[in-house]
This record gives sequence, C-alpha cells and structure tokens, in this order.
Amino acid sequence: MLPAKYQPAQILAPLIANLRQTGNTIVFTNGCFDILHPGHIHTLTHAKAQGDVLIVGVNSDASVKRLKGERRPILNQDERVVMLSALEAVDYVTIFDEDTPLALIQLLQPHVLVKGGDWNSEAVVGREVVEANGGKVVLIPYQEGLSTTGIIERILLTARQSA
Repeated sequence: MLPAKYQPAQILAPLIANLRQTGNTIVFTNGCFDILHPGHIHTLTHAKAQGDVLIVGVNSDASVKRLKGERRPILNQDERVVMLSALEAVDYVTIFDEDTPLALIQLLQPHVLVKGGDWNSEAVVGREVVEANGGKVVLIPYQEGLSTTGIIERILLTARQSA
C-alpha cells in the first residue's frame, strides 16, 4: 500500500488546483530517484523552499528502463514513492509513464519548475508551459560526485575489490 502522499495525477490535479486557488505557490520537480542519495535530498529541500507545496513526479519503472537501460531501475516505482514520501520536504508524489513529465506539468500547472543544476534551463522539459503562465524555472546547484550512476559504479568497484 502506497503512502498518503502518493496520488495518481488525475486525483492530484484537482487537489493542486484548489491549493493554487487558495494562494499556495506550487512547486514541481521530477526524476527517476532510483537510489535516493544526498544530491536528491539537497535538490528536494531547496525545491520546497521555492514555494508552499512540493510535488515530485517519479518516472515509472517502464520509463526508467527506456531512459536508463534494462538493468534499471534498481528500486521499483513503489519503493521509490515510499522513500520520497518519507521526506518532510515532499508534499505529494505521483508517477508518470512517459519519458518526460511534459503532460504532467501541463496537467498540474506549477508556478515553479525545479531541476538540478546539471540541467541547462533552456533544456528543462515543461519550461515553456510554466513560463507561459507567469511561472519560473529554478536550477538548484549540482552536488558534484552525487549521482545514482556514480553510486552504482562505486558499489560495483567496491564489490570487485572485495572479491
């Protein structure tokens, strides 16, 4: 059973519309969050500071496989939702099956779209949607050396050295 912070997009959309109408600033970010690490925590904490309600869009297992390869994800989508939901900074988590969150951003209409600093603001999917509605894109400074791929490589290197 998924935590209460998880909501399918179609149920989440009217909840967010109500929060927006009552003056809350809606913040959105997304990712695979395959192995939750300090870089993710840094980005999510700073994302929450951009507004009142933080929504995290999580790539489905099928989406992660298409983007990262057959060996991913390490943790399934429900496990990733549970971990993200446990974070104080996160208000809602939803899963999307597409390769990009564009349809989800169009549905939720956030005021602020947040990505890690490893992104170029021009390349952030959904930027045009958010900016067309008077919103903004915020890039959170990248935490060097903290990536899921890098952590997997460190684990594999340690395992090879131990063998």
